[in-house]
Amino acid sequence: MKQVIQKENHRPIKIWTDDIDPAALDQLRNVSTLPFVHPHGVVAMPDVHVGIGATVGSVIATDSAVIPAAVGVDIGCGINAVRLSLKADDLPDNLAPIRNQIEHSVPLGPGGRHKQKNMPDFDLDLANRLKDITRKHPRLERRDVQRQIGTLGSGNHFIEICLDENQEVWVMLHSGSRGIGNLIGRYFIGRAKRHMEDLGIQLPDQDLAYLPDNTQDFHDYVEAVQWAQDYAFENRRVMMDRTLAAMRRHIKTPFTITKEAINCHHNYVEQEEHFGKKLWVTRKGAIRAQQGDLGVIPGSMGQRSYIVRGKGNLDSYCSCAHGAGRQFSRRAARERFTVEDLRAQTDGIECRKDAGVLDEIPSAYKDIDEVMENQKDLVEVLHTLRQIVNVKGN
Repeated sequence: MKQVIQKENHRPIKIWTDDIDPAALDQLRNVSTLPFVHPHGVVAMPDVHVGIGATVGSVIATDSAVIPAAVGVDIGCGINAVRLSLKADDLPDNLAPIRNQIEHSVPLGPGGRHKQKNMPDFDLDLANRLKDITRKHPRLERRDVQRQIGTLGSGNHFIEICLDENQEVWVMLHSGSRGIGNLIGRYFIGRAKRHMEDLGIQLPDQDLAYLPDNTQDFHDYVEAVQWAQDYAFENRRVMMDRTLAAMRRHIKTPFTITKEAINCHHNYVEQEEHFGKKLWVTRKGAIRAQQGDLGVIPGSMGQRSYIVRGKGNLDSYCSCAHGAGRQFSRRAARERFTVEDLRAQTDGIECRKDAGVLDEIPSAYKDIDEVMENQKDLVEVLHTLRQIVNVKGN
């Protein structure tokens, strides 16, 4: 742990980096003033950066309330990674056909424009639970929920083929609950803000509006957010099936999955026991790292990624970083860097190298190796991966 900030009448702030910008620190201070935050304090990971209301790369444990904006609108966003029974030598020299096939097989980009054709049957339990939710909250109805199962989205969502230190092949992908998760997040953020207005509660940031656990909105939000997290799991599972099927069309050697590293969220809320009490733990850009938990910490598309095992560090609420973390906003990255920079920084990687993904240039992110160095007390590294194919959702 790098530093602890303690201020009178605030919960402690525990930060696993010295590299934190003032705006992010202000957000952490705002959260630390909330009376329902556990006395152990607010935790910031080494990839911490400014978010909406709460910082990305933070862990907030609360008693008797939840903050919808702290979970955010990309509910259940996370990583699925698998190791295959393939070595580097089993792959073709030209990886472009594999990337093109993945881009054809997995619908990319935002919105609900994906056609119904060849979409999977919607899980019956998910469908019935969603009906119960929309019956109570008709504004959460969307006609494209099934069409977005097995779709990547945009922004920093990705599909990658990687090699580890033993030249074994891994596939990892990053996505969440898509449009329906965004709708659920925005809807309950709005209800939380109205609840604060009705009670006349003044907050340091209106995006920290919360739902007390003695309200119906709290229980409805917990139900909806759990549904969105389960939907995100299913979305990643279907995408992984499609990605592996796409690879089989261009790889002659038969292969199977030999190890699933993780299918876990890094934007979510869940009830856990810490310090002898059941708390609502919100991880906004952080993954659970209890003793023995396996996880994936990806770098940018030009950096290394890591398969890790959690050490169960109680100071961090058994959490660790979820990635490299941005050091430049998307707009700043587009203004600062050129397509030529992007091509140089992704040399040797089969990926898009055009203006459409310039905001995802590796230099827009923090140094993943520094992030890993700062959290040696949170996780141990099992495998180091390097990307050879990257598919972006932009």
